Amino acid sequence: MSVNPMAYEAQFFGFTPQTCMLRIYIAFQDYLFEMMLVVESVILKKLDGFPNCKVSHFQIRKSTEKFLLFMKQHFDKLFSKMEEVLLQLVLNIPKNVLLPEDKVHEQYPYSKEQFQALQDEIHQLQQQYRAEAAAGQALRAELEEQKAVRAELEKILQWFDGLENICREHGTSNFKESFAFLTQNSKKLQDVLKDVEKKSKKIKKHDQLL
Repeated sequence: MSVNPMAYEAQFFGFTPQTCMLRIYIAFQDYLFEMMLVVESVILKKLDGFPNCKVSHFQIRKSTEKFLLFMKQHFDKLFSKMEEVLLQLVLNIPKNVLLPEDKVHEQYPYSKEQFQALQDEIHQLQQQYRAEAAAGQALRAELEEQKAVRAELEKILQWFDGLENICREHGTSNFKESFAFLTQNSKKLQDVLKDVEKKSKKIKKHDQLL
């Protein structure tokens, strides 16, 4: 069998020429084996009609196998010649023939150097795309972080608005005055808390004495 892959022929036929030849070879070989079995059965039936014949079935089988080997050797020689002719003249696409689906290569021919340069350019574009995708992902993450910071700032602004409203209710509209007012109230609350803690401790001691 030919070792040439014949890929262009496989593209046209839908199968490799070697596969076609292998199937033809197997079909002929199977037919040869079947024919020899038929011949052997006919000979055995003829011999059954001659009771005095000294030829045994075993001898017939040995003779059939020898004849089959002889036929197979000659068949292989003939088939190798037939295969060579079919692969060269029938199942072969000439080098100057271009299939319809490959006409684009004729319109836009590329040398190996041009094709390699195109491959390098594609690789470079892929790297740029990956870098831009990574940068876009980083920007989206930063945008989400900015949204979270903005939400916190809005909460602080709302807190200041509520603080301003409270200060206005207590007659302080200036921010400094409002801050001073809150500081004084905070100190008062701290003093009250300390006083409560002292009284609580006294009560606990009194309870323990009782």
